[in-house]
Amino acid sequence: MFVDEAGRRWPRRPAHETGPFGRCPRCGEGHIFTGFLKIRDHCDVCGLDYSFADPADGPAVFVQLFACVPGVIFIVMLEIMARPGLWIHLAVGVPVLILTTILPLRPIKGWLVAAQFTNKAQEAGTAELWARLHGTKGEGPNA
Repeated sequence: MFVDEAGRRWPRRPAHETGPFGRCPRCGEGHIFTGFLKIRDHCDVCGLDYSFADPADGPAVFVQLFACVPGVIFIVMLEIMARPGLWIHLAVGVPVLILTTILPLRPIKGWLVAAQFTNKAQEAGTAELWARLHGTKGEGPNA
């Protein structure tokens, strides 16, 4: 259970239930994003301050390691097995790469932001911010 600045109680929601859908990790109703990948300043429903959210290069790393590998394997196997012309590679390969690299970025970034909130992930020296966000005394990330 999370308690906000106004004393309202919010049920704990798993990161995989809110983040991939771009929903606020505290209330599950508000939105995390203003654009495709730009994070809002705060939740439009519960007012959660998203200043804690810093997924950095995490979404890109996950996409590179897990999402685009099948796409690249598909394109390489297409070349090995069929030896198609360049226009086939352009017509098939470009959409495959776009689908496997760009589309997963937003759900993965949302999941990482929600996981930071749910798991109270923090940098050293930010215990006061987390105490304010989670309504605790500020004794560290597991308070």
